[in-house]
Amino acid sequence: MAKEVVDSMAMKRALTRMTYEIIEKNKGIEDLVIVGIKTRGIYLAKRIAQRLQQLEGANVPVGELDISLYRDDRHDAANKNEPIVNSAKLDFDITEKQVILVDDVLFTGRTIRAALDALMDQGRPKKINLAVLVDRGHRELPIRADFVGKNIPTSLDEQIVVEVEEIDEKDSIMIEKI
Repeated sequence: MAKEVVDSMAMKRALTRMTYEIIEKNKGIEDLVIVGIKTRGIYLAKRIAQRLQQLEGANVPVGELDISLYRDDRHDAANKNEPIVNSAKLDFDITEKQVILVDDVLFTGRTIRAALDALMDQGRPKKINLAVLVDRGHRELPIRADFVGKNIPTSLDEQIVVEVEEIDEKDSIMIEKI
């Protein structure tokens, strides 16, 4: 049974606050690019970019990153010789840019580590900041988010479920027992 802990309005406020923090920390949006991690991170990245456009009056490029190939903890024994297809839809160069990497939930840090590997294969950014909608703790790697929408402590027998309008037809964050 899932319990909603963040509704649509609270989620919107968290993303807006994160957007203001991004502007403040980067002293504007010059040389800023946003890269969302598949799947829900992409939609959150697009929302942040849209809000940046409203606030700063300039478009910020948004790219997509599928880090499946870079994961070290996901192996399909039956297809171990076939690589998992990954993609980076970056229509821009990230070299010497301020990259904001966006994901929905930060948990162990493994997805972010894989995303950093994938980003470095695309170019050499000036700086990479991490923006996550939810930080739930339980890190296995020394990774910390620079911009956090909500800190939601969980136990290891719980999971965070993020729903976004674009896929799930509503915005919410829920906790459910595994």
